[in-house]
Amino acid sequence: MGPIVPPSPCRAEIDLDAIEHNSRVLVRSASGARVMAVVKADAYGHGAVPVSLAALRGGADALGVTTIGEALELRSAGIDTEILAWLYGVGDDVTAALEAGVDLAVPSPGHLDTVLEAARRTGLRARVTPKLDTGLARSGITLDEWSALLERLVSASDRGLVEVTGLMAHFAHADDPGNPVIDQQVDRLHACVADARARGLDCPVNHHANSAATLTRPDDGFEMVRPGIALYGLNPVEGLDADLVPAMTFTAEVLMVKRLAAGQGVSYGHTWFAPRDTTVALVAAGYADGVWRLLSGRLDVSIGGRRYPNVGRVCMDQFVVDLGPDPGEAVRAGDTAVLFGTGSDGDPTAAEWARTLGTIHYEVVTAVRGRATRHHVLTGRRAPGGQRKGSR
Repeated sequence: MGPIVPPSPCRAEIDLDAIEHNSRVLVRSASGARVMAVVKADAYGHGAVPVSLAALRGGADALGVTTIGEALELRSAGIDTEILAWLYGVGDDVTAALEAGVDLAVPSPGHLDTVLEAARRTGLRARVTPKLDTGLARSGITLDEWSALLERLVSASDRGLVEVTGLMAHFAHADDPGNPVIDQQVDRLHACVADARARGLDCPVNHHANSAATLTRPDDGFEMVRPGIALYGLNPVEGLDADLVPAMTFTAEVLMVKRLAAGQGVSYGHTWFAPRDTTVALVAAGYADGVWRLLSGRLDVSIGGRRYPNVGRVCMDQFVVDLGPDPGEAVRAGDTAVLFGTGSDGDPTAAEWARTLGTIHYEVVTAVRGRATRHHVLTGRRAPGGQRKGSR
């Protein structure tokens, strides 16, 4: 037996019961539409496989990912529910996706070429979801391309090469309820669905709604919603009253506590000088772990239920917090500092970091990396009632 390796001093704790709870909230908000839980980018940094299983237990019907590799990871873990992948290259070999029963988005004529070639070569019927550009001007079939591509889809369906499961699109302004572009995009996708059905394609399950639209526009008339950030307990619309519980708590160990004399500079560049004799603590996380250097002097941590400010620059592996001139025994080496969490006990939150950085909480949680180990836990934060659902 080899030597014992000490655990990483920083960790991201993922509450799977919070994920399940949030999934149930989204299922209720969907008002009868099916729910595709978006678990791309390793479930927004929360861990794709355990999060997927928790979302399915909470009532989600399907899973959405970006890449084919992400979909195959879920298949390898034994998850056999419906999975849609929507980002791949026109030169990619999508055989593995067809063999694994992964649905593929089709965002351009070139992507349809790629899928049809694989279907002809393998003899497997591809399940495809044409992706329309209804106004985001990112990936997606343009409305000018739609008529010609629809003709090709009808022909491929008649020949048994594809099954068109429905159409999809992405919103540009869903986090701004009332923006007129939202209604325009909804109308455009409905028109495309009507075109497809008029040509004999069933298109049984169509979807446009992200988290924000799932919570604010449950009556858009599509058969599925596609929430992402809300699954992780982060509110997609500022000020929206939603019963969401943040699932990630980012913590780090206090490595040491030391006294400083008034006038002593702290950390690289001495951007902060102690205004009086004080006590500081060294926290074992830095920008290599997801604590942004731009937060230097602008973040608090919570230790023992009390918040303390960072002073001096955040370094690659560590940063310093000011405990005040007379902290007593309130903080000791080995204590845990909460960098962000649920906020229920006054702790900092990912949303608070995002506001300070001038970004969005998506970027905050997906940036936790490096030596920050992930631990998946069950805390009992589960909504009462409802049937638990696992993989199918």
